[in-house]
Amino acid sequence: MTVGVGKKFSNVKLKVENNIAFIFVDNPPANALNSHTINGLKECIHFINQEDSRIKVVIISGEGKFFIAGADIKEFVPAIGNSQTGEEMAKRAQALFSEIEKMEIPIIAAINGACLGGGLELAMACHMRIAADDALLGQPEVNLGLIPGFGGTQRLPRLTNKAKAIELILTGDFIKGPEAERIGLVNRSCPSEFLMDEAIKLANKIANERSAKSVAAALYAVTKGTKVELEEGLDLEAGLFGKLFNTDDMKEGVTAFVEKRKPNFIDK
Repeated sequence: MTVGVGKKFSNVKLKVENNIAFIFVDNPPANALNSHTINGLKECIHFINQEDSRIKVVIISGEGKFFIAGADIKEFVPAIGNSQTGEEMAKRAQALFSEIEKMEIPIIAAINGACLGGGLELAMACHMRIAADDALLGQPEVNLGLIPGFGGTQRLPRLTNKAKAIELILTGDFIKGPEAERIGLVNRSCPSEFLMDEAIKLANKIANERSAKSVAAALYAVTKGTKVELEEGLDLEAGLFGKLFNTDDMKEGVTAFVEKRKPNFIDK
């Protein structure tokens, strides 16, 4: 299946090539994460989840010079003085990002520019992140008299260390790609001209050289297992490990290893 860039949702474009789905947030000038963009992302994610197994990895990035520069602050103005509206706004974005985090298809954030506020919270919900060296990452909500509300106070200390997360949240300071890599916020950073090449290289290895069955099981073991006690996580891991023994791909992988050849996985 190939979907051209013309496949559009609200402020979101999608294409699928070589088992990889590319999502581009397209809300110029700064790809603000407004309600229309959140709706578009939700529709796009649902579309991908309903597609067949040919979509094995997702790359999400921003159109133009920005990843997502943050929420659309103009949408906050009508909610001033209304805590219920603010809470509903946060829970709506949190629900989408949790849905992304729970996907059985790996999602890579290719951070091509400013990735701030809700943009960083979206990137942190993805399973892997690659950032351009000159990309700016941060949670500047404190400058608005707010806190990160779309998951930032919870995911940032889980990805980096608690003290560094608190520093970034309380100061609202920005960091660039290399520093984000140093503190574990992104998997790696690279020059901006190589960003998509790096993301595609990683996506290709997972999508076209690995078994979708084992990838999905491993992803579930990590995302679910790290949210429970160790013993429960180990039980989950053992159960998934055992189930894979009944797959054609496990048989092919072991046979290929013994025969000293590359495996030909069929995702069954």
